[in-house]
Amino acid sequence: MYRYLERRLATHMREFLRRSYGLDVEKIVIEQPPKVEFGEYALPLAFELAKKLRKAPRKIVEEIVSGIGTVEGFEKFEVAGAGYINARVNRAELAAALARDEKPRSDAPPGKILVEHTSINPNKAAHIGHLRNAILGDTFVRLLQFAGREVDVQNYIDNTGVQVADVVVGFLHLEKKSRAEIEQLARQPRFDYYCWDLYAKVSQWYEQSTENKKVRLHALHEIEQGGNETAAVAELISTAVLCRHLETMDRLDIEYDFLPRESEILRLHFWDAAFGKLKEAGVLSFESDGKNKGCWVMRRAGTSKSLTTEGTLRLRSGQAPGTEEITEEDQKVIVRSNGTVGYVGKDIAYHMWKFGLLGKDFGYQKFYLYPNGHQCWISAEHGEPEHPHFGDVAEIYNVIDTRQAEAQSTVIEALRGLGHNDKADHYTHFSYEMVALTPRCAAELGYELSEDEKARSYIEVSGRKGFGVKADDLLDALIASANKEVDSRHAELPAAERRRIAEQIAIGALRYFMLKYTKPSVIAFDFKDALSFEGETGPYAQYAVVRATNIFRKGGLDAETLAGNVASYVPMDSLQRFLSGPDANELWELWLAASKTAYVVDQSIATTEPAYLARHVFQLAQLFNTFYHRYPILSEEDESRKKFLLATAAVVRRELIRALAVMGITVPPVM
Repeated sequence: MYRYLERRLATHMREFLRRSYGLDVEKIVIEQPPKVEFGEYALPLAFELAKKLRKAPRKIVEEIVSGIGTVEGFEKFEVAGAGYINARVNRAELAAALARDEKPRSDAPPGKILVEHTSINPNKAAHIGHLRNAILGDTFVRLLQFAGREVDVQNYIDNTGVQVADVVVGFLHLEKKSRAEIEQLARQPRFDYYCWDLYAKVSQWYEQSTENKKVRLHALHEIEQGGNETAAVAELISTAVLCRHLETMDRLDIEYDFLPRESEILRLHFWDAAFGKLKEAGVLSFESDGKNKGCWVMRRAGTSKSLTTEGTLRLRSGQAPGTEEITEEDQKVIVRSNGTVGYVGKDIAYHMWKFGLLGKDFGYQKFYLYPNGHQCWISAEHGEPEHPHFGDVAEIYNVIDTRQAEAQSTVIEALRGLGHNDKADHYTHFSYEMVALTPRCAAELGYELSEDEKARSYIEVSGRKGFGVKADDLLDALIASANKEVDSRHAELPAAERRRIAEQIAIGALRYFMLKYTKPSVIAFDFKDALSFEGETGPYAQYAVVRATNIFRKGGLDAETLAGNVASYVPMDSLQRFLSGPDANELWELWLAASKTAYVVDQSIATTEPAYLARHVFQLAQLFNTFYHRYPILSEEDESRKKFLLATAAVVRRELIRALAVMGITVPPVM
């Protein structure tokens, strides 16, 4: 409702300015006052209008406040400071709408959104950095779905890349294993762990001689070509590791709809179709000399066109206008001189398919059935006749770390070069920074640190060196730590139930920890900080819900029943009575915060920043805990006030559960 009232206020203000001053103000800036005593909304628009109207800001707001009239849902408007308008809502009406759990009609734009996330190379176990990607991506999917959008979730599988080639080299050349022996190993529960260690060994082997590195190039070429023993082994390894990745992410309740593989992009000739379009549009040019001789290149994203000293475009002899030379420094190689396509080239073709611009499609096969019955599909050369429709979407969000910024920008520039500016405008690189470990966390995981490393604020991980935290190991350690706490507090519960509670706490802790930092922040992970029941953590928010549930249990009330029937439990006159006046500001602040879930979801989507939702959850939990300690609800003698306080707890509990669910966090029955 908070979001809905804000939009109503903006619409009314826009119409008033047009009617009274003949001004069309497209965006009405609305802020939140620092304290509820000042109202629920603050409008600084007079400062922007001062030059246009040639009046002092305060004079403008005085005219607006006196002339704007009534706005449904608002009690009054006030002049504040040198030129602000403070807007006060009708508290009882907003509270009543929140009690009824009203959800005003959404004006979400049409069209399907594609969110691509996780995208782990299928050559070894997932690690802690992959968890940040998957948790960010999954939470963004949940945000979009909460806002009423249709979303496809895709996980791109680079099964023909150099990382897979490295593990193939390890099995075939270091360990001298046959395909049958590799297949037997792949059936083991943690085959991805075996590949983790082998990958590090291969990296060391490459350093021993240049001849060893040539083996990698040969293997990579055979994998891309397909139809040979090396490619068959790569398919076997990558598929087995991919299944392990899906199992790992399912532990965090992260699911996918479709797994497009690079092998099909190559073998279904996606690149060939894209290559022709890119050449025809002049996006790519062939280099006949220089360091990139024999390569097809495009302008590196962010570089300007090459000009002569006279300011005209630099052209080679005989070169037509519009095909100006790209300097070597500005060139991005898309096709290498040996004819192999680089990562970015295949990515351009893939994104043309995403937007329905390629004229080709994958075959689709069922691949992985989740325990809840959700079917995940995978790309194939020849698929099943009946399958969901993927691709041809309106918007794309790619969850990829900041190191891929240039590659992502190149794809966007290729779309613009092809004349698809509207598509490029709806392509978002959802970037984020790396995850590291605190020295304490690294030591707890058994790594030996030098004195210099112990003094650092964080320790970087490296899969190539074998130094890092496997995702399953991290989850196991978090669950074991939470299990000790649950065992000590609730020994009376069955072991299986204690384990389930520990899993909910551990997963809540991990997901919240990954989400509370803004995306540009480097995360230094620490077990103690993540699992703390105090401060800005998942368990702290979960505990607030458990506390609220305990109030109803002790009072002989069913929390879920009351949450669905709050409006009939507390009448309008009680809301008016207990939320009015300066003495009610503290209680009103709690109700107001509870009304902002949809508002914060919109903010998180608009800024691609889930940290705003994490902050909202923490602040709501903080306000509730203050309320819990300050108001003895069950011992309240005034029956109408007691019902109002119970209604307050029910509404806040409902909104906390709802917001936590968008973060992928469930709440255990006890803590």
